[in-house]
Amino acid sequence: MSTPDLTERNQAVATVLDGKATKDAIFAELTGRVAALTERGMTPGLATVLVGEDPGSHSYVRSKHRDSAQVGVTSIRRDLPEDTTQAELEKVVDELNADPACTGYIVQLPLPKHIDTGAILDRIDPAKDADGLAPVSLGKLVLNEQAPLPCTPRGIVELLRRYDVPIEGTHVAVVGRGITVGRTLGLLLTRRSENATVTLCHTGTRDLAAETRRADIVVAAAGVPHLITPDMVKPGAAVLDVGVSRVDGTLTGDVAPGVDDVAEYLSPNPGGVGPMTRAMLVTNVVEAAERAAGIAS
Repeated sequence: MSTPDLTERNQAVATVLDGKATKDAIFAELTGRVAALTERGMTPGLATVLVGEDPGSHSYVRSKHRDSAQVGVTSIRRDLPEDTTQAELEKVVDELNADPACTGYIVQLPLPKHIDTGAILDRIDPAKDADGLAPVSLGKLVLNEQAPLPCTPRGIVELLRRYDVPIEGTHVAVVGRGITVGRTLGLLLTRRSENATVTLCHTGTRDLAAETRRADIVVAAAGVPHLITPDMVKPGAAVLDVGVSRVDGTLTGDVAPGVDDVAEYLSPNPGGVGPMTRAMLVTNVVEAAERAAGIAS
């Protein structure tokens, strides 16, 4: 099998991989799937568990419920005080595991320091793991068994597919080794359904530029502002900016200005992968409801 040559389609300015528009299209599709489930007596429900008063966490949780309402998924909120005990939090998790109205849920991180986060994540029913990041879900991903997929890596793959960016047979450089993106994305891209060859890079990679220059697809998820510069990108490549950091109070991605003059495709930050992460979380909740209703997904 020959490797797709993305350089043949290089243009003066990169095509934008618009995550927001793609998210809206996915939400429209999910609305129909939720309606079909409701007709069968099964309404998907997203629950969130939030401990404490962190403004950022509260904002994140509110956005999840807005997304859910947009497609007809019901909301269950369990907001708990900062001094919630381990036993009290475990009781809430057990209740959601047993609640048929909840088809998927997230425990908002970070949890207070007195909480054993690992024990809480281990307690999540794998079938209801909306984030796809609980230990059992990650283990099943390694074993290539059915389980909810991590939202950001799944969103990256879906965004590439929706724009017909070749994946099979390509070389992908993933920059960043975190669980939420880097390590798990490599597992998704090397499945037979994607068939990419993946190099997992990080800030300690000896010659990062050499690795990214030979890649057909570069996923920047290191959290280092403007780490990927135009000279590090092969003409015609697809570049996805996933990193988030703050520079002088402004959210900044990992991809430097000017990369869009070299790349064929570019997912901006914000507006690229972020909306896709949101779309995949709701997708995981709907798919869990479909499995519970006996509908293959």
